[in-house]
Order: sequence, then C-alpha cells, then structure tokens
Amino acid sequence: MLKILKYGFFDLMRSRWSYIYFLFYLSLGFILLFLNQDVGKAVITLLNIILILTPLIGTLFGVMYYYNSREFTELLLAQPIKRSNIFLGQYLGIALSLSLSLVLGLGIPFLAYGIFQSSEIFNFFILILIGAMLTFIFVALAFNIALIFEDKIKGFGFAILTWLFFAVIYDGIFLILLLVFDDYPLDKFALFTTVFNPIDLSRILILLKLDISALLGYTGAVFQNFFGTNFGMFSSITVLSFWIVLPVTFIIYKSKRKDF
Repeated sequence: MLKILKYGFFDLMRSRWSYIYFLFYLSLGFILLFLNQDVGKAVITLLNIILILTPLIGTLFGVMYYYNSREFTELLLAQPIKRSNIFLGQYLGIALSLSLSLVLGLGIPFLAYGIFQSSEIFNFFILILIGAMLTFIFVALAFNIALIFEDKIKGFGFAILTWLFFAVIYDGIFLILLLVFDDYPLDKFALFTTVFNPIDLSRILILLKLDISALLGYTGAVFQNFFGTNFGMFSSITVLSFWIVLPVTFIIYKSKRKDF
C-alpha cells in the first residue's frame, strides 16, 4: 500500500494541475495579506473560499484520477496484492498530494507575514486542518462514486451533484424546513441535520474558534448554545473524522466485492 501511495502521490505532484492548485492558494494568500494587512480578516476570507473550492477540487480530482488510472489499477489487481491496499494507497496518494498543495500554498505567504508571531496562529491552524479534512472527505466520496459508476459521464455528473448538494442544495432545503416549521422548536433538529453536512460542520468549527456570533447563523448559534465553544469544536472535529472514516471503510468494502 505504501508503494502505491508513493506512486500516486508523486504522480499527482508532477501533474500541472497540482502546480496550478498550489499557485492559486499561494497567490491568493499573498494578495489577501497584502490587501488586508490583517491576518484575522484574511483567515475569514479564506474560510469562505476553502469551504467551496476545496471540496470541489477534491471531488473532481478523485473521480478524474480513478477513471484515468483504471488500466493501471486493473494491472495491479492481476498481481498478488490486496484490493484494499491498492485502493487505499491510491486514495491516500491523491488526498495527501492535494492537502500538501493546500498547506504549502497557504503556509508560505502566512509564514512570510509572520504567522508565528501573530495571535491568529491557532485560527490559521484550524483553517488548514479544515481544508485538509475536507480534502480527505471529498476525495473519499469521489472514489466511492467512481467505484459505483463504471461510466465516466455518470460518475462525473454524480460527483458534481454530490458537491453541489453539500455546498448549496443542503442549506437551501434546511432553510425551507426552518421557514415551514418555524412555529416548532427546531434547535435539536438543526443540531441533528448539521451532522450530515461536513461543509456546514467545518464552517461552524472555525467560526466557533473566531467567536464571531454575527456570522455563526442559526445552526452555529444552536451548536454554541448546546456545547459551548471548546466542546463544540471537539464535537465538530470528531464528526468530521467520522466523515473520513466511513467513506474510506466503504471504499474497502466496495473494492473487495466489485467485479473489475
């Protein structure tokens, strides 16, 4: 698995798209810090970008890599190698390479602006952690989609729909339900539904740390009231970890039973 992980990692790191992804975050970090001169404001701005862009890139790269390396995967399957090792190695390779591009792309400009001497260093660390966790989550979801759909068009279409659902549609449905049932106590319902959207959980996690009550929104305010800031952050990270573990477990399960 480590050899496959190493191959997938360096294969993607040599890809021009990885360089584009890295240079995008690198330039974005320098531009935001140059315009704001305030690390705290830059972190808030980056949060909105990372919550949308990172899941999209993770989903597209995951599906694209799986379909483009299908022949190589079939060659590996003919060897005396566990199926789980093959797919876990490929998954970890792409997730780690994308996460590294994100960490280096944002880390270099913030290091240049003295993030270690800033009071916002922990907020920046949480931001990077969220970006990495979202990358691992949506790459895992993309691999599951590709394992289910043999046809590339269906796979790409469902992958985009999955990202669109978590990024836009889910919140729209939730707001409609709040409006329809506004006469009922919906605190526990809001708390329960937040668990099923990793993007919402990530947003609440960083906003709880920044303590920006005006930006928390309804679900974030409920989260803070129920758990408080510290326990709320711990709960968010725990649930996000489950969002990584469960899709990875399904990758192992599906790969063992799929007929290639």
